[in-house]
Amino acid sequence: MESIWHKTAEFPEREAFAGSCFVDAAVIGGGLAGILTAYFLKQRGLKVIVLEADRIGGGQTGNTTAKITVSHHLIYDRLIQQKGFEAARQYAQINKQAIGQYARLIKRTGISCDFREAPSYLYSVREKESLWREAAAAEKLGLSAALTNRTELPFSVEEALCYEGQACFHPLKFLYGLAEILLEQGVIIAEKTPAEQVVGNRVKTPYGIIHAEHIVFASHYPFVNIPGYYFMRLHQERSYAAAFTGCPKLEGMYLGIDKTLPLDLPNSGGQALSFRSHGEYLILGGYGHRTGENLKGGQYRKLEELAKSYWPDCRQETCWSAQDGFAAGGVPFIGNYSFRKAKWYVAAGFQKWGMTSSMAAASIISSSIAGNEKQPPFADVFSPQNFSVISNMPKLIKEGIYAAKHLLKEKFTMPGKQLSNILPGQGGIIHYQGEKRGVYKDKNGTLYFVTTKCPHLGCELSWNPEEHSWDCPCHGSRFNHKGELLNNPAAKGIGIEIQNKKETM
Repeated sequence: MESIWHKTAEFPEREAFAGSCFVDAAVIGGGLAGILTAYFLKQRGLKVIVLEADRIGGGQTGNTTAKITVSHHLIYDRLIQQKGFEAARQYAQINKQAIGQYARLIKRTGISCDFREAPSYLYSVREKESLWREAAAAEKLGLSAALTNRTELPFSVEEALCYEGQACFHPLKFLYGLAEILLEQGVIIAEKTPAEQVVGNRVKTPYGIIHAEHIVFASHYPFVNIPGYYFMRLHQERSYAAAFTGCPKLEGMYLGIDKTLPLDLPNSGGQALSFRSHGEYLILGGYGHRTGENLKGGQYRKLEELAKSYWPDCRQETCWSAQDGFAAGGVPFIGNYSFRKAKWYVAAGFQKWGMTSSMAAASIISSSIAGNEKQPPFADVFSPQNFSVISNMPKLIKEGIYAAKHLLKEKFTMPGKQLSNILPGQGGIIHYQGEKRGVYKDKNGTLYFVTTKCPHLGCELSWNPEEHSWDCPCHGSRFNHKGELLNNPAAKGIGIEIQNKKETM
């Protein structure tokens, strides 16, 4: 499973950074938010290092659908109602500005990344009223959006809301191009260099200590629990996509807003869908779920069946998944990490809109760090310090109960399965040698044992049969079948050896 972006772009592997250094800013995370932030800081004359635990672009940036748009689902009517007109206006304006920033930056640097303007549509196959309300909200906020029932989709819609002047691109070609520019300018980009611990102005890696006046957490999920308490304010969800050939080319980008769909939409599976074209490929996305809640799997099969129901002669070329953070308040956290850490910064909770949110984060954080510039006037809506505990209390309580359930499950429940129940190519939680263990059996019968306790905060992991991974339903940490870390906030793996050897059947 590899995204179309990873299949069509390459970046020479960078060595891990060994030793210690002193910099103006350490950026933790080599995705789009991190690389853009490093770029803007370098343009302001700062000495910067980027620390990436694996490969740059290897996380959400390399697995996105890469839509650069202000049409973030039904966001504006909700923001006006919940946070007020000014907060909604700020959100709309910075995301609108981000599209122009990409266009100007790509033109100025000459990065070839398949950037093109394209309209973006929100559509519904069952109702109109929510799109009418969103259209009215967008108009109040100065966004150009128009209602229509004419689309390029292979099925009829009740209503669609079209935003003109949006864009899309190849995210890794852009990221790699910008990284090359940073390297030429002397910025250190260290791959395979995880930030293991952050204390004060020091970032500890396996190979040394980075001393930085400013520290930016752009690692998708803030892994330092206190201060900030982001584990109480964020949850993570997975989404699935596949690229097909043999489909009509779509000029626009499309996202369904229906939570459930009528039975006469073939093979919908009860979920709305995402469509966009990239060259000869049509990218189809859908069937998402909260991380850790995919006990049955089958998402990739559903996407292929759905595509063939519309275009019988199409061919699935590749498929992949992504993971996104969702903030309890419905707006990303961008700004100071905590009022107790004036020189720590965070960019998290992008809610599947990482392209414009990454540009917004880079703009806000780099302006704050530069110090000689005023904070952007649209930054308040994203400030983590403006998060209202009182207004978001129902969501916080719900998340707390959810986490407590999985903590108790890890401590007090024992599985009913035995090792003999696990078939080749499958994984599961078993009772083995008097202990609760997770185990995966490969096709050759080799067993890989793991602890079922997430090292982040102790929730019980669940087996994801779609991707052969161990996923944490509480905060979204993920591990491969060997127990190696895939997604934070956990900082280490879960693999163990039974009797100091790898057992086989």
